[in-house]
Amino acid sequence: MRRSGGAARPGATGTLPDGTAYFAPIGEVVADGDLVRCHLCGSWRRSVTAHLRAHGWTKDAYCAAFGLERGQSLEGEATQKLRAASFSARLVFDPAVREGSARGRARARSGELAADAAAAARGRPVPEQRRRKAREVMAGRRHPASIEARQEHARLHLGRVAALAASEGGYADIGSLVRARTAQGTSLAAISREAGLHKDWLSRHLATVDPETAAAVRARAVAVRGRPVAAGADARWLAIIGPLGFADVAAYLRDRHLRRHLTVNQIAGEVGLSYHAVASALRRHDLTRVAHAGKRHAARARAAEVADKLGFATVADYVAQRRRAGWTWSALAAESGQPQSWLRRHG
Repeated sequence: MRRSGGAARPGATGTLPDGTAYFAPIGEVVADGDLVRCHLCGSWRRSVTAHLRAHGWTKDAYCAAFGLERGQSLEGEATQKLRAASFSARLVFDPAVREGSARGRARARSGELAADAAAAARGRPVPEQRRRKAREVMAGRRHPASIEARQEHARLHLGRVAALAASEGGYADIGSLVRARTAQGTSLAAISREAGLHKDWLSRHLATVDPETAAAVRARAVAVRGRPVAAGADARWLAIIGPLGFADVAAYLRDRHLRRHLTVNQIAGEVGLSYHAVASALRRHDLTRVAHAGKRHAARARAAEVADKLGFATVADYVAQRRRAGWTWSALAAESGQPQSWLRRHG
């Protein structure tokens, strides 16, 4: 295939890795009414598809080079309407077109068409145009799989459950219910069961839905027992972590979770306690819990190592500078030795 190449000419947006200059953004079709801009020469055409013959390019090669989806139209609005009208007439009067359309509809109904399309797309790089569309869609809303979104959803759910339990008990809020019942000597477990919740629900979630009431309950427990809450709660911990070389629970948790980046589940497995016991101990000793601690630490370490190797402060700075210079994602991946998907996330 012959390519129009050379150094980027005045007005060019950038150059491909092989030196081909282009005059429209990668992954985007620039249109103005009935005209479309050609990436290769910057001229405005009613049909870039027909114009590609002048450059010796095919449409498939053009779409692949400039990050466009294979089905993307390269024609202006008027040309598309004329082509659609022409095909509609052929669909009525041309037997070959009718037969082909009927076969295509039959394959679509049977699922063969979708299966063949999936097989053809397998292993094919995702074009920049599709990535751009996905980013635009996600820009206006929070990703449902993000940790922040899940945590916010969980907090709202806990608030609704607490409000319902208080309302059914005849109280304005969960704090009023808990304070009234604990003043009568009722335990949090008993209050939870009375509200139709799991017996540990208030023990686990009261600090989230009503921190002030949770603190008051802890203070009352201290006054009743006449000894620090931490001492009683940490008693079983001390018997376990003593042989590991730790004299107090806070030092152990700080070493395992914040310095060695073990997750809550990993710590629970090491000491033989439950996930909730470890999470409660972190809250009790005012230690910030980090979700997916090991993976996040490894990811940060990898990014720092790659950035230092390339001579940049961060991977994001590296990606931003190279992209401004017109580098493609494949060129960045070749230089950095990292997958394109990883670089895109940092970009």
